[in-house]
Amino acid sequence: MNTAGEGRQHLDTISVLTAKRTLLQLLARAGVHSADAEELIGLVEAGVLAVAHREIAGVAESPAGTPPAGTPGPEGEGDGSGPYGGDRRGADESGPYAAGRRDGARAVADALGALADRALREAVGAGDADGPADEAWPPVGRMELERAKVAVLPHYLTFTELSDLDPEVSEQVLTAVLGTMGPRQRAAYAGRLAGYVEDHRAELERLFAAYGPGSPIAIHGRYSLLHSPASVAVMERLATAPAALREEWDAAELPPAWLDGLTTAGAPGARG
Repeated sequence: MNTAGEGRQHLDTISVLTAKRTLLQLLARAGVHSADAEELIGLVEAGVLAVAHREIAGVAESPAGTPPAGTPGPEGEGDGSGPYGGDRRGADESGPYAAGRRDGARAVADALGALADRALREAVGAGDADGPADEAWPPVGRMELERAKVAVLPHYLTFTELSDLDPEVSEQVLTAVLGTMGPRQRAAYAGRLAGYVEDHRAELERLFAAYGPGSPIAIHGRYSLLHSPASVAVMERLATAPAALREEWDAAELPPAWLDGLTTAGAPGARG
């Protein structure tokens, strides 16, 4: 079958919903609660919109709002049938329609940004604000904790290896870490954590080598937390929101010596 002449293909609403229902049913068979599955799918949907927003915003800020090289024209898929031969590199960046193209791209970017923000609020059940005003932030949910565990482990394993520390410790610690954030901040925490690790990679390597698994330091003591994957997230919070972390730490009745051990060891960027 020759598909060369089909052009662009866009999924219709029914097809998208069918794929979503299929995924929900498969997750249910695997034991994932429907509300948890809906939350995860909602975050993926919000993320797709956010990526599209960033890409369109980049086009709007490029010279005269022209698309990047290689972007197909509105007609044809690189077959020469578009207004610029199927490739927008031929667009006039300073012609009479340049300002209109730029304004149009900005309008689309703004609309996508609003849709992405709304989708994120719906996915995490957050209101217009993401900070405690009259009401406290909601308790940390199971999926929020699971996402945090998935986020911290790969970073931890780039510096050291898993130890024999009770895994339940990591869950208690991560719950305290997530308690310093509102729902939308929790949803985006993996990205924030990745930025912290990248900015302080050399310091973290030295710290784990000196105090983490495989070092002469005993697993039980003031440096115990460095034997937990959650330590990476705790150090990020010590650098970003130390007062809020200590408040959540005390409320969870976690050992104060663990925080003191991280600051003593030289947690990168730690404050307070």
